[in-house]
Amino acid sequence: MENANRALTADVIAALRYWPGVIWGGQKSPPDPVDMTVLLPFFNEVLQDLPWWNRDWKVDRVRPGDPTETGDHFCDPAVRFTEVSIPGTVTSGNGEGLPFVAKVGFTGDQLIRFQAKIGDVVIGPAVAPAGRSEPHSFGRMLTGLMDRRGIQVRDMARAAGLSMSTVHMLRRGHNPNLQQVRLIAGILDMSEADVRVIAGLDDDSTQ
Repeated sequence: MENANRALTADVIAALRYWPGVIWGGQKSPPDPVDMTVLLPFFNEVLQDLPWWNRDWKVDRVRPGDPTETGDHFCDPAVRFTEVSIPGTVTSGNGEGLPFVAKVGFTGDQLIRFQAKIGDVVIGPAVAPAGRSEPHSFGRMLTGLMDRRGIQVRDMARAAGLSMSTVHMLRRGHNPNLQQVRLIAGILDMSEADVRVIAGLDDDSTQ
């Protein structure tokens, strides 16, 4: 099941928006308490949909979250975007516990993003089918940047001196190398350093 675009109940939204530690206008204005326990079955249901999630682990405790990104509260609620980090704990069937943080992004009553950190491990919904590696995030970024600039695949290939099949592969999520990043940066009218960061290639990369 695809976790994105899952509908959220009013109770879950209220719990996600419960931020008693947030300071508004320099003064604390704690909201009325809400039932945070509604997030336990919600998080466990989302995690159970991940094929690699260990079913023995359950989220058993959460605390009020902190907003990491919020849209204009005066805009249409249907297009308002909010992202919040909710801390808590997970426990296994043998009682072992680990810290847990869920990062949840939603617009209106629709879940848009979900990512969880269990101990030192970050997990989230998969894009590729089981048994196949996940596409590199550079592909989505490259596709978006090209589309915003009106650059067609054939134009990128010709200008960068790459084959069209290479550009298609990069857009689909194949790992970029440093030479490809250098060529693409100029066509996008961006600094090589910025595109290298987007591609996840540091200054010492020899790819």
